[in-house]
Formats: sequence, C-alpha cells, structure tokens
Amino acid sequence: MTKKRVLIISTSAGTGHVKAAEALAKTFARDERVEAVECRDALDFTNKLFRDFYSKLYIQLVRNAPALLGWMYKQSDEPWKTDAMRLRLDRLNTLPLVKFIRKFRPDITVCTHFMPAGIISHLIAKRQLEAHLSIVVTDLDMHAMWLSRIFHRYFVAIDETRAHLEMLGLPRERITVSGIPVDPVFAEPIDRMAVRTSYGLDPLKPTMLLSAGALGVSPTEFVVARLMQLRNETQTVVICGRNEELQARVQGIVGANNPRFKILGYSDRMHELMKMSDLFIGKPGGLTTAEALACALPMVIISPIPGQEERNSDHLLEEGIAVKCNELTTIPYKIDCLLDEPSRLELMRRNAERFGKPHAAETIVNTLIEDNLPPLSLDAEQRDAIAQAAAGDVTIQK
Repeated sequence: MTKKRVLIISTSAGTGHVKAAEALAKTFARDERVEAVECRDALDFTNKLFRDFYSKLYIQLVRNAPALLGWMYKQSDEPWKTDAMRLRLDRLNTLPLVKFIRKFRPDITVCTHFMPAGIISHLIAKRQLEAHLSIVVTDLDMHAMWLSRIFHRYFVAIDETRAHLEMLGLPRERITVSGIPVDPVFAEPIDRMAVRTSYGLDPLKPTMLLSAGALGVSPTEFVVARLMQLRNETQTVVICGRNEELQARVQGIVGANNPRFKILGYSDRMHELMKMSDLFIGKPGGLTTAEALACALPMVIISPIPGQEERNSDHLLEEGIAVKCNELTTIPYKIDCLLDEPSRLELMRRNAERFGKPHAAETIVNTLIEDNLPPLSLDAEQRDAIAQAAAGDVTIQK
C-alpha cells in the first residue's frame, strides 16, 4: 500500500475543533501507513478581521449574548440556507489556505469544522484537488452548516445523528458513528487513588471536577460558592483555564489551604483529572463531553450555551449520564441528592462508560486509510430534497 499524506484542518472558533484535530493528528502520526501529517488551523491562513469574526466574536457572544448565539444557531440550522454567501466569503478570505493545500498535495483531508470543509469541497468540484474529504462533527448533534456539497465520508458522534443524516437522504455507507475524537491518552488506564494523592487530595473522599473551560468562560465563582454549602464531605478540583484573574478570585473565595478545594489554572492533564473524579461540573461542549464520556464520568450540567450545548445536554440527560441545574442555586441540592444515592451515581457512571468512545480517533484513522469510496457530489435536485426533508416537507406515497 502506498503511504498516505494526511491534512487535518480545524478552525479555532472555541477550542474543541482544534483539540479534535490534534487528537487525529497524533493518531495518524503513529500509523506506519502514513507518510506525512499536517494539522493546521484554517484561521492562521487568513486576515485579522476574518479571524476575529470567527474566533473572538464567538467568545464575545458566549460571554455577553448567549441567547443571541442560540437564536443564530436555530435560524441558520436549515440546509443550504446560508451556504452560497458563506462559502463565497470563506473562499475570498482563505486564498493562502488554498495555496497551502495544493502545495501539500494530501491524499486524505479531514475537517473538524465546516469552514475548511467548504473550501476543500470547492477545490474538488473545480478539479483543483484530488483528495479524500471527510468531515468530523464535533458535537453530538449536527448543525446544517456541516452539510457539504461534495464529500467522501462523515464521522458523527452517535447513532441518532447518523439516523438524521440518513433521513435527509445521505447514503448510510457514507456515515460512520465513530464518536468525537479525543486524545489517545483518554483511553489509557490510571491509578485513581495514586493520582488523587499526587494532587494532594484524600484518595477516599468523593471527588468532583469543576471546569471553567479552556477559555475560563463560566459562572465558576458562583458555583464554587454554592459548592461550599454542600452537606456531604467532598473535595473539588477547580480548573480556571487560562484566566489568571478568575483563578485568583476563586482562590480568594475558598481561602488558603482549604482541604475541600484544589484550584488550578490551565491543565494538559485533563485525562487524569477526569479519570480520578466522581463527578464533572461544567458546560457540555462537544469535546468536553466526549472526554468525560471516555472517562466514564457522570456530569452536572451548568449554563449550557443555547444551541449546540443545549442539544448535547439533551442527549446526556436522555441517556442517564447527567443531571442539569436549570438554576445555579440548586447545585448543592442536586449534588447532595446524587451523593446520597451511590447506586444512582454508579448507574450514571456505567451509562457514561457505555456511551463513551475513547477510541474514536483510531476508528477514524483506520476507516480513512482503508477507504476507497469515490466522492459524492450533491446536485441541486438532491440538495433541494435534503432541505425539504429537514423541513418535514414529505409526500406520502400510497
């Protein structure tokens, strides 16, 4: 077999797309069937204005206008609704990316965001690139903007998303339920008690992990204050991300040398922290959710972003993996109820273990290296049929 040249492209709108791409790059690089691997952020090849539009605007909306973000998510969740205008804008602002792709000459391209997928799809359509295009969806559900006019294969997180795509008219053989790719270290076992001890924690005490996310965007201080009201004896590791001011404020709330709290900044040891914990408290982003599931870690969901995180939350609640605090004031009540019922918490853990896919990256790599499907091009009639199916516009045949 000829060794493959692999190009993985993400977009740093949030951190999840990039982390999924990095997990795939690490797994591809370990495979002897691969000649070369490049993992790139599409926004590194564009101008500052366009880059800020994709990345900084998203963060600002998360912080200051989450309801608007949810409205935008819902309004744009129609196949091809914003497709033509968005693709023209993307192509206009990513000419250096196109130049790089053509120079690298990949055999396999993998996109963990819809923006570069649209660029590569256009190049294949114009016969300017001969490469396999796969799209890895980084949430449990799939928003309509992930739909591509030309592609080879989709990788999705759950069976329900594959069923959705099939009902839209995409061929079943083009859709692989892989899970969301996480770093291979999440599949490796740890000594839970030893890891707890290494962080200065009591190895036998119920342990929780509270995450503000990599960007430190979360009501962390409020949650920490509520955790101090728990009736049960617990210990909590608080991850403040790269937000040093938040870390200092949280430390001020709990006080110095408080044995019930361990306050950390950004950590690249989340696999250890998750695997040693009994409960995760935080927002259900796609990659965070996939990592928690890979660690068989039940979740306490707080403040999901309207749109994709709310949909992730729905699936986790339906599968019995999580509880959700609609009001942050109920956090002590919800957690105390769980800790009072060890059998219920154990059932949630088993549900998470059943639902998790720690080997998702390996599944994707093995599938793509062996894949020989030709590209599938959706013509105007097919795209129209997909839009009608998504809208529920069907004709019942007698």
